[in-house]
Amino acid sequence: MRALRILLIFVVIIGGLFVIADRVAVNFAEGKAADKVRASEGLADTPDVNIKGFPFLTQVVGGSLDDVEIGIKDYDAKSGGESIRIADLNAEMHGVKFDSSFSSAKADSATGTARISYDELLKAVKKQDVAQVAPGITAQIDGLSYGGGDKVKVAVTVKTPVGTLHPTVLSTVKVTDGKVSARADSLPKTGALDLAEGRIRAVTDFQQAIDNLPAGIELDSVEAVKDGVEITVKGSNLDLVG
Repeated sequence: MRALRILLIFVVIIGGLFVIADRVAVNFAEGKAADKVRASEGLADTPDVNIKGFPFLTQVVGGSLDDVEIGIKDYDAKSGGESIRIADLNAEMHGVKFDSSFSSAKADSATGTARISYDELLKAVKKQDVAQVAPGITAQIDGLSYGGGDKVKVAVTVKTPVGTLHPTVLSTVKVTDGKVSARADSLPKTGALDLAEGRIRAVTDFQQAIDNLPAGIELDSVEAVKDGVEITVKGSNLDLVG
């Protein structure tokens, strides 16, 4: 019995040391991975990296990690050649494989979420030219905000020879052809003006590309929320670093 007790104590101690060593190793690896992601994506701040699964050391020996979570507070994507700020980009990489030198890594697939504020989306949308919707009448999107439910409220400024109008519409947002798109549920009423549907929709409805996302992930879906539009992203066969 005494020998068995000693053996159990020894196993517990060794097991505890292994756990400690494993956690030290994973914390070190997370820091190094975060530095590599920051450098490869040109980020201003170091992202959060969380390597999931236990034990970590046996995953390293196998050359593959089950899941790696990456969190980026602010990311500058591209929209029509201009920069657009994406907030709280969180992605989970699945089946991450790396080479023996740890200089490159690829993921089998990835899923994630992010948010674009209405102010950031508006900056991209307002770069569109002011549109002439009728002789002597021009219109342009002037504001984006939460419209309740799953809708975005689109504020439009219409300039006429007799004054300026400020109609609003509620629009449904979705991903179309890899872009964030909005389509007005119904067109704005502008007093006695009878504007051609095609011309006014050229103003109220829009598609905005969100390119250059990290590791080549792409837009999957979009939803209107109070603080902006929340997007989900996905990808496969992704080059993480290297």
